[in-house]
Amino acid sequence: MEIFLIRHTRPLVATGICYGQTDLALADSFESEAGIVRDSLPQHIGAVYSSPLQRCRLLAEWLFPEKPLNLSDDLMELNCGQWEMQHWDAIPKHELEPWMADFTEVRVPGGESYRDLFARTVQRYETVKATVLQTGKPAAIVAHGGVIRSILSHISGTSLADSFRVFPLFYGAVASVQLEGNIIRMLSNIPGTPEQHRPST
Repeated sequence: MEIFLIRHTRPLVATGICYGQTDLALADSFESEAGIVRDSLPQHIGAVYSSPLQRCRLLAEWLFPEKPLNLSDDLMELNCGQWEMQHWDAIPKHELEPWMADFTEVRVPGGESYRDLFARTVQRYETVKATVLQTGKPAAIVAHGGVIRSILSHISGTSLADSFRVFPLFYGAVASVQLEGNIIRMLSNIPGTPEQHRPST
């Protein structure tokens, strides 16, 4: 029995912008990227879970047009609070430096820490896992980079601080989790334009 973890395709946003729960539109390359995702998945999926943000929801609808979506706020990206849609280079250093020193535990002003994201994500994942084990049918979770890294860290025992290095997830990445043994496989992870998660200098 498996759970498939699917990261959304490229959003329509300028390089260097800090975004989390902003409801961004999708880039024009959506259908070509979504096709690659679809080719990485099996034909038969049971339940489908998704972040309600359109960059995930629209991909889930495209991939699984005949399936009802289980939308969950717990699968949303990190709440970037006062930093949402600011350029990383414009965020005041006195706010940014404590977070960069310990992004796992320090909350973004008005938002979340990575630990907060991890807690709500793992709780939702365990609910999905219980359903899969009960029904015997594979499930798909369409979500964000931070959400999927949290799940993979939880499964593998990787520290959150190391998760970006251990799990370099590009847009449209697909991972499968074999529940018997918690075996992780990357099914698709095509490198694209590097993302920016901190100031340029």
